[in-house]
Amino acid sequence: MWLPDRLLTLRNRVLSSPGFQRWAVAFPLTRWIARRRSRQLFDIVAGFVYSQVLFACVQLRLFDILADGVQSTDHLAGRLNLPPEGARRLLRAAVSLRLAEARGRDRFALSELGAAIIGNPGIVAMIEHHAMAYADLRDPVALLRGEVEQRELMKFWTYTGSEPPAAAAGSAVEGYTELMADSQRLIASEVLDAYSLKEHRCLLDVAGGDGTFLVAAAKRWPHLRVILFDLPAVAERARARFEREGLADRATAIGGDVLRDPLPQGADILSLVRVLHDHDDRTAQSFLAASCSALPEGGRLLVAEPMSGTRGVEPVGDAYFGFYLLAMGKGRPRTPAEIEQMLRDTCFDRVRQLPTRQPLLTQVMVARRVG
Repeated sequence: MWLPDRLLTLRNRVLSSPGFQRWAVAFPLTRWIARRRSRQLFDIVAGFVYSQVLFACVQLRLFDILADGVQSTDHLAGRLNLPPEGARRLLRAAVSLRLAEARGRDRFALSELGAAIIGNPGIVAMIEHHAMAYADLRDPVALLRGEVEQRELMKFWTYTGSEPPAAAAGSAVEGYTELMADSQRLIASEVLDAYSLKEHRCLLDVAGGDGTFLVAAAKRWPHLRVILFDLPAVAERARARFEREGLADRATAIGGDVLRDPLPQGADILSLVRVLHDHDDRTAQSFLAASCSALPEGGRLLVAEPMSGTRGVEPVGDAYFGFYLLAMGKGRPRTPAEIEQMLRDTCFDRVRQLPTRQPLLTQVMVARRVG
């Protein structure tokens, strides 16, 4: 329950008092709370430094090297191409963040978190990609005021600035298409576990990149026909991907611009995977209107993306994606209630939010196209 405004003001006045803070740290019954709050605050203050330690580990391929087994600092220094003291400093920092494990005197091994990073190439791709985001966020106040015109993320996500986006060349879409593929590998199973396509015959994926999500769907349900719609240069990459995966007989890639060209017909379910939050409200509503035109009465729309206010992982939506999308130049995180209202304002009903195993990665909503 929320505190009344007057009590909230009183609470904050007490908590901000240096005298109370000293007392809370000393008193046995409140000491653990005070220490936990101090740690939480310091982790926020030091977050950039922590992320740079992680970035250094990824850049130097520390986790892959540690996967070979327990090794000494001197041995690791040679493999990392670092002086011994530099290697020792990085390794101790990695241990403190639980990215590595100390194994006796000056010996180190891979930790559970480090092993998880090796098993998820998409995480590594995102960590390396964050160098651009950090450059754009170096002056967050100017970014909030709209005073930062040149942004690395706007150059990377070419569809945010190209006019028209469909004119983007293959070389311009290569980087972000590969990053999208890496991220979709992380979430494809989450989405497909949350909603079964067993009863559907044709899935249309809009803005689906190189087809990573559709490949996963087609392999899980061999009866399913799939269609991808994305910018021409991106669709060309998806077409080649379908050929390589042996899916050319039931997978089609069509190039176009969803804001200017009609979507392909014939699907009974349409997916928007990490699409709506990349666009401002008017454009996102246009995507939903186009989806309505492409689906028959009773067809289903599947929306999958991180959502604002997700319980237990709230910073992912409003802090991380809130500022990342600001730097990118378009889009914003939305709550499930906001997305549901957008769906109902278009042509959808029976909106349901489905549970996922990893809500940090994605939330899933499904809705029915009304007549």
